[in-house]
Amino acid sequence: MTTLARKLRLIDYFALGFGVMVGTAWLVVMDDILQRGGPLGAVLGFTTGALMLLPIGYVYGQLVQAIPDAAGEAAYVARFFPPSVSFATGWMMFLSYFLTCPFEALAAGRISGYLFPFLNTFELYRLGGYPVYLPHVLLGLIITVGLTWLNYRGIQASARLGKTATFTFLTLVIIFALAGASHGSPANFHPLFSHAPLLSVLLVWQVVPWLISGFESVGKCAEEARPGFQSRDFSVAILMTIFAGLTFFWIVISAVSYVAPWQSLKSNQQFPTALAFERALHAHWIVNLIMASALVALLQAFNANVVASSRLLFAMGRRKLLDQRMARVHPQNQTPSTAILTVGIATALAMLLGEAVLVPVLEVGALAAALGWMSACAAYWRMKPNLRGRAAAAFGLLVTGLMVLVKVVPVVPGHFTRYEWLALAIWIALGVLITLPVSGTYRQSGQKVPLEEVIPGTRHSGS
Repeated sequence: MTTLARKLRLIDYFALGFGVMVGTAWLVVMDDILQRGGPLGAVLGFTTGALMLLPIGYVYGQLVQAIPDAAGEAAYVARFFPPSVSFATGWMMFLSYFLTCPFEALAAGRISGYLFPFLNTFELYRLGGYPVYLPHVLLGLIITVGLTWLNYRGIQASARLGKTATFTFLTLVIIFALAGASHGSPANFHPLFSHAPLLSVLLVWQVVPWLISGFESVGKCAEEARPGFQSRDFSVAILMTIFAGLTFFWIVISAVSYVAPWQSLKSNQQFPTALAFERALHAHWIVNLIMASALVALLQAFNANVVASSRLLFAMGRRKLLDQRMARVHPQNQTPSTAILTVGIATALAMLLGEAVLVPVLEVGALAAALGWMSACAAYWRMKPNLRGRAAAAFGLLVTGLMVLVKVVPVVPGHFTRYEWLALAIWIALGVLITLPVSGTYRQSGQKVPLEEVIPGTRHSGS
């Protein structure tokens, strides 16, 4: 049986996790982050959120070492729960990865249209007041086809793009942050909070799962580690991703707040972050630099989420939770070819829905990530780890439970609106429809398949 290529190193896993974590959202929603918390409220909100994710990161590091399965959370819960729970967990996590792909495809059109206004022509239709332009669609399709082809050809090419894009992006961020440092004022930080301090931190903390999710994607490529890779390095990659993401948001929040009064960032302006730097420096080149960094971030996020979502589909097909054709591995390229093509086609179709539909669904993606983390912590608790492991799992269950509650309880600021509930209902219904044709003794009997039968060459670790 053809297996996935084993090519990845520690730096590749870091680039994958950071790529899933940081795309273009920092540019698109920075005004919302500062309106939620103010400069200090935003920094504290991200710091609190990241620190609370560390025990969950520890849990994932242990799970990846014990169960190196591309199904990730679906594989972890399958050890202790029925196949229906395993499918539901995998299906929700797939949403959190996949949605980033059409979102970034659309962002490519918005960013390019900002730099080159002639691209904002030939309006095809409007959805929810948002225009959909033909050049934007074509550009998104070109990027989608290119990244699909790249991933179809092999993980090594995809990993090379991920590393190049990640470190190019980080270099560009440092450059524009330093450029703004000589043109701002500490007075722009005031007031430090947008609301009462505790409420400001809470409002920012709510969006942290969406903006710093991605560390858990390391496990989706656990089967593709190069020979000799130390299993403990999975934990290293996860922790590196969390701290790098936190440091990145510290820098961007501080830089934006320093160059201009944060209250001046208006949500009705397109890319207010870039405009703030332009006003501070009185130069347009800084806008081009920020937009260039956003385009690089777009490519790294798009590519990383294609990798993560396709591996999850592939492994769920292998476990007979989805159509088994998803489990096909290309005999020469050693890639999950059917799953990659499925993600590419689905991205192209979802992109046509426009921002009016995708933005509410992204809120559901944050809830989906929290539910996936919760499932992983529950599975690790059932593995009966040592005292430190049990403490991390218990804390993870508490944190993820709070993450879910702040989205579903109506009295909490920032809770789901009817649009998010509708998007969640549609996704659940789609999952039910997909599972109906799936048959086989695995799903009918509820028997748990030994790990060595799912991933040839591995040994089933005891619980």
